Amino acid sequence: MPRRVLGLNLFWRTFAWLALLLAGAGLTWQAAFRALEAEPRALQAAQQLGDLVLLSRAALSDVEPIQRLVIIKSIERDATIKVQVAELRDEWKAYEHTPFARQVAQALIQRLGPDTFVAESVNGQSGLWVRFMAGRDAFWLRASHEPSASLPTPRAWWLLIVVAATLLGSAIIAGLINRPLRALSVAAGRIREGEYDSRLDEHTLTSEIREVNRGFNRMARVLAKLDQDRSVMLAGISHDLRTPLARLRLEVEMSVHDPAAQLAMAQDIDQLDAVIGKFMDYARPGEVSQQILLLADVLERETQSFRDPNQIRFRLRVPPNLRVKGDRTEVSRVFQNLFENARRYGHQPDQAALVDILAQIQGNEVLVTLRDHGPGVPQTVLSELTKPFYRANSARTAASGSGLGLAIVEKSLSRMGAHLEIVNAEDGGLITRIRFQRAD
Repeated sequence: MPRRVLGLNLFWRTFAWLALLLAGAGLTWQAAFRALEAEPRALQAAQQLGDLVLLSRAALSDVEPIQRLVIIKSIERDATIKVQVAELRDEWKAYEHTPFARQVAQALIQRLGPDTFVAESVNGQSGLWVRFMAGRDAFWLRASHEPSASLPTPRAWWLLIVVAATLLGSAIIAGLINRPLRALSVAAGRIREGEYDSRLDEHTLTSEIREVNRGFNRMARVLAKLDQDRSVMLAGISHDLRTPLARLRLEVEMSVHDPAAQLAMAQDIDQLDAVIGKFMDYARPGEVSQQILLLADVLERETQSFRDPNQIRFRLRVPPNLRVKGDRTEVSRVFQNLFENARRYGHQPDQAALVDILAQIQGNEVLVTLRDHGPGVPQTVLSELTKPFYRANSARTAASGSGLGLAIVEKSLSRMGAHLEIVNAEDGGLITRIRFQRAD
C-alpha cells in the first residue's frame, strides 16, 4: 500500500498562519496602545490630583491652626481624600515602583513645585500620598484610588467574540485563497483518471488563477483530442493487422502440406495475434466500471482457461463468499496475464508451473497472493518488472512474449484503485500480492 504523507493540507496551514498573524497583530496593537496611552493617562491623573492639592492648599493656607483641624475633618468627611499634618518623624517611600508611577510623580512635582514629594506609603499606609506646603506647615494628602496605566480588563464574553471573529475570518480568508487550488487539484485528479471533460473557471477575478485555469483547460482539450485519436488508431490497427493474419492462417491451412511447417506457421500467426492483443490491452482507454465481484468465481473461471496440466496447475485457497470491488473485464485481464507469466517463467526446467493462490481479508482490503515455484528474478530488477517492454533476463524472454504482461497488470489495477506488489520468495519463486478494495 502507498504510504500516507503525514501533515496538514494547504487550507489548514493557511488557516493556522492567518490565525497566528491576526492574534499576533491584536496583541501587538494592544501593547502599542497601552504604551501610547500611558503618558496621557499619567498627565490626566497628575492634573486631577494636583487640582485637589491646590484646593486643599488654598483652604489651609490662611486659617488658624484650630480652624485647619476643622477643615481637615470636613474634607475627610465629604470628599474621597485624606489630609493629615506632615511630621518630621514620618517614614515614607517614594512613588516610583513603575514607569507610569514615575511619570505621575514627575508631573505632580512640575505642577505643584519642587518642594512637593510623592510617596506610595507613609508610616506603613499604602496609597498615593502627596506632601505639600500650606503656609509654613506641611501636609500629606492621600488619594482614595491610585491611578493605573492598565486599560480596563475586558470581559470573558468579549474575549470569546474576538477569538471567534479571528478564527472565522481566518477560515474565510483561507477558504478563498485555497478554493481555486482545490478546484485545480480535483480537476487534475479527474484528468489522471481519464476524465478529460474537467473545466475550470476562466473568468475568475484573480489574473494569475485565470491564466492557470485557461492553460489547464487547453491541456485538457489537447489530451481529450489525443485520447480520441488514439482510440481511432487502435481500432484501425486491430482491424488492419488481424484481417491479413486471418487470411495468412487460411492460406497456411490450405497451401502448406507439411504438418510440422503448418504447425510452426500457425504458432507464429498466433504469436503475432497475441502480441497485437497485448498492445491493445496496454493502450486501452482507462474507463472502468466498479462492480461487486465474487472473487472465487473469477479465479475459478480464469484458472479453467488454462486446461493443460502439463504446463500449469493451481492450488486455490479462496473463501467462497469473498467479494471485491473492480471491473470484471479488468480483473479477468489481470489474472490472465499473471497466470500466463507463471506458465512461461514460474517453473523449473521440464516441470509444470505450480501456482498457489491465497485470498484473505485485511481490514477494508482483500489481499490476494499468487506464488509460483520458478527461479524468481534478481532482486535488483524487481522494481523494473512492470515497465513496458522490460524483460528481467534472457532466461525469461520467450519469442511469444511482448514485454507488456506485468505492465498491463499494474495499469489495470491502478484503474480500479487496487495495488500491486512483486517480491521474491525466500525459498525460490515469485510472489505477487494484489490488494483489492473489499466489498461488504
